[in-house]
Amino acid sequence: MATYNDLLAQLSLPTNLPLLTQLNRGIEKEGLRASNQGIISQTPHPKGLGSALTHPSITTDYSESLLEFITPVMASAHEAHAYLDVAHRFAYSQMDAEVIWPSSMPCILQGEMSIPIAYYGSSNLGQLKHVYRHGLWHRYGRTMQCIAGIHYNFSLPEELWQLIAKAEGKEANQTYISAGYLRLIRNFRRYSWLLIYLFGASPAVCSSFLAGRKHTLDTLHQHTLYAPYATSLRMSDLGYQNNAQSELTVCHNSLARYIETLGEAISVPVAAYEAIGMQDETGQYKQLNTNLLQIENEFYSDVRPKRIGPSGEKPLESLSRAGIQYIEVRCTDVNPFMPVGIDIPHMQFMDVFLTWCALHDSPNISDADCAQLKDNLQSTVMEGRRPGLMLKRDNTEISLQAWGIELIDDMMALAEKFDQAHSYNFHLDSLYQQRLKLVDSSRTPSAQVLAALIDTGKEFSELTLDQALQHRKTLSEPLGVTVRQQWTAMAQESLSNQRALEENDNLPFEQYLKEYLKRD
Repeated sequence: MATYNDLLAQLSLPTNLPLLTQLNRGIEKEGLRASNQGIISQTPHPKGLGSALTHPSITTDYSESLLEFITPVMASAHEAHAYLDVAHRFAYSQMDAEVIWPSSMPCILQGEMSIPIAYYGSSNLGQLKHVYRHGLWHRYGRTMQCIAGIHYNFSLPEELWQLIAKAEGKEANQTYISAGYLRLIRNFRRYSWLLIYLFGASPAVCSSFLAGRKHTLDTLHQHTLYAPYATSLRMSDLGYQNNAQSELTVCHNSLARYIETLGEAISVPVAAYEAIGMQDETGQYKQLNTNLLQIENEFYSDVRPKRIGPSGEKPLESLSRAGIQYIEVRCTDVNPFMPVGIDIPHMQFMDVFLTWCALHDSPNISDADCAQLKDNLQSTVMEGRRPGLMLKRDNTEISLQAWGIELIDDMMALAEKFDQAHSYNFHLDSLYQQRLKLVDSSRTPSAQVLAALIDTGKEFSELTLDQALQHRKTLSEPLGVTVRQQWTAMAQESLSNQRALEENDNLPFEQYLKEYLKRD
């Protein structure tokens, strides 16, 4: 592996510097639809938004109420943010007296059954997605599934991989590029606690989310639960965690091993899931299968290697066939103070951080290493802002603040290269903003959420609803005629595409499901 400094020197050359303008990123941002009283919506996905099954940019996740906005692959953070802004504005133009909840932790829930499971029509593909979500309900309950987040999809240009490979005397074929992305992922797992500290924005939750469940959170006001130093309850064992998966270790040391370990989990039967059964007494499916994972996407991870495959191809099939195309970062909270949940400096920091992870040496991760990484992550999730919090680095301890500053300082030279390539200082500015959060934890989003709750005396649901109403006002400025027509046409086309799928299916769902599941 060429050293980090060697690669920086190569990137400094005038012929190579433009490569830093060619990174690709895409955003998937979730947000619950809620009433003007802050209660989860019970209405179907607005028809004016098109088909949640086939629309390329506005769909749903677990719940019929859980909107998901998806940008295309974008050449800059500015373009990605602008696209999200337009998508939100179009959504508001089609929503009647509802808001998009601007927090990762849910709005007011009125019991588990108040969370409607997403419906995608009668096509086999639509039924597959619906049954998968029923399986999540029976396995983990509905409340966990209505947590929202932001996924950051990221890739380096092939020419940059060629530069890295040349510095190592290797050929930048797909095998090398896949190994490079796994190197990035291993470093991401070592340092993802830093992202949780800097951008975690869910230290509190409405008590309705945990109704009837045991927890160790403190009470604030009457209906708000929180942890004093928490950064992201979304990433805690209250959020996207899975007890059945707790012993599952998926290896990122090689692509073959990743496919093998995750593939095994899809085929291992679990007695508790066998007890649930496949169908109810009416013949309705309750889950896709009774294995540890119904499909690959059920594995809860803060980062995933990805490849876009043809329709119907399983994710592991795509990776096995053609290798890693990009990575998906899944640990980002929705920032309630921002209209679309994320801003440009955040994206630019992500670009620098992920590129830095790719350029640095990244030894394989042992099982012991994996346990230490999980401990660091969970310590940051629940106590990231506690003064003097110590994390584990190799066989020693180091304070979160000292280690975080050390990492950001090491990224500065790379951020400077980014700014030289783009002819502005936004990347360095972003790093300085994040460095200040390490010096002063009150600048973090999680601290600002708690401060607002305490200063205003408002419940989590009240404060977040106030933010939602402000954002709705900000995002209700009418779109231009041409843009509105484009998005209306996109919605109509998606409805036509869904109808075509439904009309052209020629297999009973039972046979379709069997053939889907038996493919390796």
